[in-house]
Amino acid sequence: MKQQVAIDMTRKKYLYPSYEAGRNLALKNIQGPIVNLNLIQLREIADYTNFPEIAPIKEISGYDAFMNYIKLAKPFVEKSGGELLFVGHGDRYLIGPDQEHWDICMLIKQKSMADFFSFEQNPAYMKIIGHRIAAISDSRLLPLQNISL
Repeated sequence: MKQQVAIDMTRKKYLYPSYEAGRNLALKNIQGPIVNLNLIQLREIADYTNFPEIAPIKEISGYDAFMNYIKLAKPFVEKSGGELLFVGHGDRYLIGPDQEHWDICMLIKQKSMADFFSFEQNPAYMKIIGHRIAAISDSRLLPLQNISL
């Protein structure tokens, strides 16, 4: 049984990248592959209010909506040269804020920033993004660049 965690409703939620964050990422001019660390906090019940055209017939959990999103998004990731490296259950931090928890953690590798932006802006992919938005209550996305040792 999933542990219920009190959510601080005053804490700012992050569902979309800001214009400034996207601009700053593009200006870094990262060469070579990146790995995106995704931390996802799910809604108890998926909210398809803004996406009635893709809403399931019956109410579903945020978990089920997110798993549907992953299933639909994976071909777009792969077509853009990316790879889904890891999807796993999250939890509370071993080192980090006690009040934060993440339900799903993912690592997605892209060959380049251009491939990542191509994936994100694909019009066909944009038609399924509503499953992700319906599923999540909060998220973090951290692009990671390899360090050559």
